Amino acid sequence: MASLRQLLQAGSLVRSCARLQSTVPYPSATKAAASVKSGICFDLTDEQKEMQQLARKFAREEILPKAAEHDRTMEYPWEIIKQSWELGLMNPHIPVDVGGMGLGTFDGCLITEEIAYACSGIQTAMEANNLGQMPVILAGNADQKKKYLGRLTEEPLICAYGVTEPGAGSDVSGIRTRAERKGDEYVINGQKMWITNGGVASWYFLLARTNSDPNCPSSKAFTGFIVDGDSPGLTKGRKEINMGQRCANTSGFTLEDVVVPKENVLLGEGEGFKIAMGAFDHTRPPVAAGAVGLSQRALDEATKYSLERKTFGTQIANHQAISFMLAEMAMETELGRLAWMRAAWEVDQGRRNTYFASIAKGFAGDAANRAAANAVQIFGGNGFNTEYPVEKLMRDAKIYQIYEGTAQIQRLIIAREHLSRAKMGLL
Repeated sequence: MASLRQLLQAGSLVRSCARLQSTVPYPSATKAAASVKSGICFDLTDEQKEMQQLARKFAREEILPKAAEHDRTMEYPWEIIKQSWELGLMNPHIPVDVGGMGLGTFDGCLITEEIAYACSGIQTAMEANNLGQMPVILAGNADQKKKYLGRLTEEPLICAYGVTEPGAGSDVSGIRTRAERKGDEYVINGQKMWITNGGVASWYFLLARTNSDPNCPSSKAFTGFIVDGDSPGLTKGRKEINMGQRCANTSGFTLEDVVVPKENVLLGEGEGFKIAMGAFDHTRPPVAAGAVGLSQRALDEATKYSLERKTFGTQIANHQAISFMLAEMAMETELGRLAWMRAAWEVDQGRRNTYFASIAKGFAGDAANRAAANAVQIFGGNGFNTEYPVEKLMRDAKIYQIYEGTAQIQRLIIAREHLSRAKMGLL
């Protein structure tokens, strides 16, 4: 199986990415295609079709057959991580000048949707790497990118995004982890929780409070750090046992007098909140794409079953009650896909996509839960049994309404952005 890098080098995508590197943080083939096309176009480029097919082949031949076993054992999918890294399906957004492929959000979403179709737990393990590295891609200086992003291109290592705490999830302003400046170093104390890849990370993006004034606004109170996973005083916690996506590693870690050099500060003191939140504009579209992958799997499994199962002398697909459920699943799957495509396309054009990213993440997450629940219903009693695939989909789907901003937080963001546009007369 040819790697993604080999496929891209056979075409012009890498050259296009390098040429456009100075214009946007990490350009995509979509950007290159847009320079020669005008108007709306739903066609993928040849390179995008190839990367989609590579991801689909790997997901369905290598991941899908092992998904149930990984769910049962909850074992971290190291073997699959290494295979996907070798194929170039990991870390696609790392810039070209530090050894990466420099792909954009749209391209990454194509890969994400295919991986999530096979197993969203394995997809989350892979996608969390992109979340962890995104603050460094967006805000890191040349040395930071070379040291930490370059490391990820040299071997299949994992990084993580360390923001959430026991008392601070949606309310980021509640973060209590403290970083105190002492000469050319910072001493960090605190605790992080619910960190995806937290127990297996080589390094972390970490958000800590550097201004002790309780009245200091979040936009100035926090600083972003790169923290090595083997730092003295950093203790990784146990793997949490979750409802779904059980092979992904979710754990906390504590920091006791962890010393971090000032060279590991991103942008500068007080810039952390902006960096942390800005990363979501790039990573929420892939979360939406993952949810769409799960929705598509639920639809496919339910459709296949409905054409096999018979009641009252006919296939259950012929009952209007079932066909309408399939129709709802199909509608919402397609709409979720269009939503992530718009959100990803916007950010790849270098535009602020907060509004579209939250719409995509909020809608696709809700739709995935409805699709999984409907699939279980269509399977009937079999759907409630672990011998059939849809009960896993239902458990896996729930987290899409929680991580990277809950469904309720997405609505707050959408309302804020919508009303801001209205007040500016932009509607």
